[in-house]
Amino acid sequence: MKRALLAPASFALLISILSAPAVAETLSVAPGGVVRWPGLEVDRCGQAGRTFAAVAGDCWYAIDLLTPAGEMRLSRWRRGQKESATVRISAYPYEVQHITLDDDSQVNLSSADLARVKEENRRIGALWALDTPRRFDLPLSSPLESLPSGGRFGSRRFFNNQPRSPHNGADYSAAEGDPVLAVADGRVALAGDFFFSGGSVFLDHGDGLISMYFHLQELAVEQGRDVKRGEVIGSVGQTGRATGPHLHVGLRWRGARIDPSLLLASTEQIPTIPD
Repeated sequence: MKRALLAPASFALLISILSAPAVAETLSVAPGGVVRWPGLEVDRCGQAGRTFAAVAGDCWYAIDLLTPAGEMRLSRWRRGQKESATVRISAYPYEVQHITLDDDSQVNLSSADLARVKEENRRIGALWALDTPRRFDLPLSSPLESLPSGGRFGSRRFFNNQPRSPHNGADYSAAEGDPVLAVADGRVALAGDFFFSGGSVFLDHGDGLISMYFHLQELAVEQGRDVKRGEVIGSVGQTGRATGPHLHVGLRWRGARIDPSLLLASTEQIPTIPD
């Protein structure tokens, strides 16, 4: 029996297919995540029409919590040449959280409280546009002397069965009065008592990074003051809309709401684009 032979063109095509390099899978990241793109001689980084400096030579991209699923294009400039990469934003992965409050006035706000919250949100929202020189290194320092496992970042919350905004930070169990520490050098951009977050401190660390500490029993700093990494800025409490003593830590980086645990631990866990 004669064996069928491949035509020269077909044989060449088969060799081409077998020898072709494997196509790299697109990097996937969850909403509220962070992407790292390391490389030598990186000049600038770019995302959504905004450019910014590299951190210790690497590009870091913050993905907002409410970024819809799909592809996102990221850029960097190395040796004067623009390079691009695409990452895939996954579907919203966070759980649903139901919270019951005895004080219904913290759920169904009076007209006076609504006006207060609106004004507080205006003051807080102005912080997201800050663009001062970077004063931090990664990873960030712990906001507590001993940091327990935090959680519920991104959870879709229902207060007394009414839907509200997703949880933009991480909650850490702590005893009332425990010292709260600055996660990096910075300046107190805002400090005071707020309707929902109670005693609150907002620190500007430069490069658009704002750290937030909520439900504090006491504040140890005032607006405009410079603080050092690890400095005491207040104490744990249960002020504002809280069901018990704990520390809520939030991070905004260039306006994006991100999971604080990603920058408080080893950066090896951050999804990384191969150089």
